[in-house]
Amino acid sequence: MSRIGALTRAARGSATQTLAKGSKSLHPPLAPADFKRALTINDRYGGLTVNVPKMPFWLTGGEALVYRRTSHGEQQFMQVDAATGFKRPAFDQARLAAALNKVSHESYQAGNLPFDRFELSEDGRRLDFQIEDTRWSCDLASYDCTSTTFDARKGDPRELSHRYTPPAENNPDKSNASPDGKWIAYIKNCNVFLRSEDGLQDVPLSRDGAEGNCYVFSTLSWSPDSRHLAAYLVRPGYRREVRYLNSSTDQLEREYSTIFYPRPGDVLPLPQPVLFDIAGPRQIVIDDALFSNVFELSALRWWADSRGFTFEYNQRGHQLYRLVEVDAATGHGRSLIDETSETFVDYLPLGHGQEDAGKIFRFDVDDGKEIIWASERDGYEHLYLFNGRTGALENQITRGEWVVRRVNHVDPVKRQIWFEASGMNPQEDPYWVHAYRIGFDGKGLTALTPEPANHHIEFSPDRRYYVDLWSRIDLPPRMALYRASDNAKLQQIETADISELVAAGWQPPLSFHSKGRDGKTDIWGVLHLPANFDPTKKYPVVENIYAGPHGSFVPKSFSRWTEPLTQLGFVVAQIDGMGTNNRSRAFHDVAWKNLKDAGFPDRILWHKAAAAQYPWYDISNVGIFGASAGGQSAVSALLFHPDFYKVAVAKNGCYDNRIDKTWWNELWMGWPVGIEYSQSSAVDNAHRLQGKLMIAVGEMDDNVDPFCSFQLADRLIKAGKDFDMVYVPGANHHTLGTYTERKLLDFFVRNILGQTPPDWNTKPIELE
Repeated sequence: MSRIGALTRAARGSATQTLAKGSKSLHPPLAPADFKRALTINDRYGGLTVNVPKMPFWLTGGEALVYRRTSHGEQQFMQVDAATGFKRPAFDQARLAAALNKVSHESYQAGNLPFDRFELSEDGRRLDFQIEDTRWSCDLASYDCTSTTFDARKGDPRELSHRYTPPAENNPDKSNASPDGKWIAYIKNCNVFLRSEDGLQDVPLSRDGAEGNCYVFSTLSWSPDSRHLAAYLVRPGYRREVRYLNSSTDQLEREYSTIFYPRPGDVLPLPQPVLFDIAGPRQIVIDDALFSNVFELSALRWWADSRGFTFEYNQRGHQLYRLVEVDAATGHGRSLIDETSETFVDYLPLGHGQEDAGKIFRFDVDDGKEIIWASERDGYEHLYLFNGRTGALENQITRGEWVVRRVNHVDPVKRQIWFEASGMNPQEDPYWVHAYRIGFDGKGLTALTPEPANHHIEFSPDRRYYVDLWSRIDLPPRMALYRASDNAKLQQIETADISELVAAGWQPPLSFHSKGRDGKTDIWGVLHLPANFDPTKKYPVVENIYAGPHGSFVPKSFSRWTEPLTQLGFVVAQIDGMGTNNRSRAFHDVAWKNLKDAGFPDRILWHKAAAAQYPWYDISNVGIFGASAGGQSAVSALLFHPDFYKVAVAKNGCYDNRIDKTWWNELWMGWPVGIEYSQSSAVDNAHRLQGKLMIAVGEMDDNVDPFCSFQLADRLIKAGKDFDMVYVPGANHHTLGTYTERKLLDFFVRNILGQTPPDWNTKPIELE
């Protein structure tokens, strides 16, 4: 805050003098060199940091941790022996890159290998890693590499509902052996069969499978005692497809492709758990009364004593999430834990990403005698201890007006939990994550990361050590190794150096917060300041928006990333308004059936508060841009808040939630599809457009159907509205490229600064 205060005092002290001179020339003409700097600034800054570590991971065994650090634009894998502290390069990256290029016919660079994690064999002689859908294994003596391809969709039980329907199976060569080795289960003609170990017996377990209702091999699950087998029988849903035409090819012919793309309201695949008694053999019917309206069923998980199995039921509409137990002897099901909500249950796994976080977590203690469960039932994300036999709540483990963000480790012997949380320290940014330890009984809460910053810890597999990586937007990363038993610091592994970056003109964003629409809740954001910032001048404001309810998005950790618009004299703001994640439940619920809100009432108040505090913050002609859900919000700014937002650029946006993917939209907008979808639709509200709008869309976007963008364009045309549109051949959701970035810069320069951008055709700017 001291830096903000200093800027404020400087600005206020000079504002009167500036205005007294009557100067109106606040935006000197931009030159082509300014645009070149804007388009290349991040490439230039990328080579000016030293020893910046990325997220660490531990090798199997727990004796060594690995991380990737960046120095002068080159990335290097480093390995640290936890016991001795010895640090060295993990392997010869130049030899590995050469070996990969030889067999893959690619051109990988040693300083930018295309994977983030790897595994070493126990003898340390083989390196295994994954590049897209290919698994690689390389001998570290000869650097000979071999590869195998795989289907990343297979084996994911969540794929059995809304995302993917397995084809009818008829492959007896794919088999699943019982734990005692006496039987082999396989699928033939969509039914479950058993083959004896000696191959003399071949027994059909089911007869109800058919191409329209097929057993799925990847779900076959044996009880530990080999007496029972469970599986999912899946009835396919409606197979909606999106067809693509790629006009950016190396041939003289266009290319066509198709993807499976269910939408909100579509009939979904219906998985049904089925139980088989091997001794009979017989099929035991499981009543589906507890899970009759399926959006998603999790993997089947057997208790170690084989008394039954469990699965998690996500009801369509996302207002009920239930832990179901099925008794192996009777097939009787019962609910152990019910998580309910009048709005939505955020069913993504807790700690899904460092910024994106769902709310579901489960840990079975002593074969299910107790269950640790995450819930927002008191208004904040916390941990609870349930009796796994009766389903009764034993006690709430964590409590308070703060949120659990991640569970790092559960120690059932010491009955302790290591977890990460944010918002516990009132004097700090409520999004900063810290690490803690607490007992199952809710006692002994211990803070482990005292530094005021955003932290992330990773435990070694044997739980003897953990590494803490922390930074702030104004402080480069630090990484240290600790002993878990007493939290003693063993080694400072890395301290990033950004002196060259700062000397080149880089400056961190400014943190700012103000009260939201309720007059009580703090709304947090950052300001990216213009190049050569002078607090005696005024600067136009453009907001970079992303308001997806699945996470919070304002940066909290260090990044050298510089908003290109700042190089052209703009202040760029980022704000987490109400409706985003990682605060209270009430804060989050604003998004329900109301994605058009996007936190705009909070964002506008935030901008006005910033303008009141900083005389250089000019909100007379505010711009806004965003991509994907941010694209939807950018358009909504002009449709629903044209009195404040005047210029918008929307990239690959989801402008009508009925057109986009099922899971994301039904989670926040509800099911069945109701009038709220139309109320939040930019397509249905296109006639409201005021201000200046540019739409950019990638031809091959397989995340958000490009149809969304064309539907919006069609309605704008029919409503007689004027707008710009950029269509990028061959581009997908994340690759709109430098051309689109240049068009974005041009659009804001023309419509906010009132200046004419360079003539790119007559005098092209070399960006290399």
